[in-house]
Amino acid sequence: MDVVILGAGAVGMLVASYLSKDNRVTLVTRRQAQADSINQQGLHRINIDHSVERLTLNSSIQFPQLKTETIVIVAVKYGQLKSIYPLLNALNENIPLIFLQNGLAHYEEVLTLPQKNIAFGSCQFGAQVVNDFTVIHRGLGVLKLAVGRGNKELYSLLKNIEFSNFQIENVENAEQMLFEKALLNCFINPLTAILNVKNGYLNERESTLCLLELLFEEFKNAFPIEMENFHFDDVQNLCNKTATNTSSMLADMLNNRPTEVETIVGALIKKAALKGNKLPTLQTLYYLTKALEEKGVENM
Repeated sequence: MDVVILGAGAVGMLVASYLSKDNRVTLVTRRQAQADSINQQGLHRINIDHSVERLTLNSSIQFPQLKTETIVIVAVKYGQLKSIYPLLNALNENIPLIFLQNGLAHYEEVLTLPQKNIAFGSCQFGAQVVNDFTVIHRGLGVLKLAVGRGNKELYSLLKNIEFSNFQIENVENAEQMLFEKALLNCFINPLTAILNVKNGYLNERESTLCLLELLFEEFKNAFPIEMENFHFDDVQNLCNKTATNTSSMLADMLNNRPTEVETIVGALIKKAALKGNKLPTLQTLYYLTKALEEKGVENM
């Protein structure tokens, strides 16, 4: 199977490393230097047990010519999606797409594309870039996959993946899946970004646990139906499972990059407002994160 992955950040590199074992993978990067490094050095994955694997795949800054049976995985962040929508609009409508963005903002946008088969992924694992050709797999977790439109069987490639540390879980409702991931991100991302701490810290202090509980009660009141099968233990378990991880929002903050606070936190605040509900604690965290983000830009 031919697979093209748009985006060579942590998620794109990690997914490419696993898929390249049994498939022809092309990893599309923004920088020629990174493409050259991957082509010359191979893509290195540091596994959870600290072993290192070197995978061979093709990397390029040019989007390749596609066969209709090629799967395109879009692993850029939400802020970059608008710049690649024209490219995706020009693709054959029979080419299946998979989107691996955090948050909810992209869900309705993506479904306006002409492709007949569109799926969404929710990454429950951790990944960290070391350099242009090395990625660390951090934190055990699955890649949840839900088809937003089209034929589920076209995504059988991902269903057949069998790695002990990289598994695919198929779910039915794409929007609900993205909502649940956004919820979990709202607990961890803004707090770790503001406090500059690893995820596990949030479980270790009474003050941060109280903040997590406040957020949980706010979400229960704002989204009673969506939160029906969601428990506070889910939040604590995620903090424990990813205890040594640096959240994506904190990583962006440390590298003076724009964070995904708008598409993750802002989208949940807007969704609650449409129901006539407010999320005061989350809104405070939202503005604190925005303020820190703006301060970082000013200091560059």
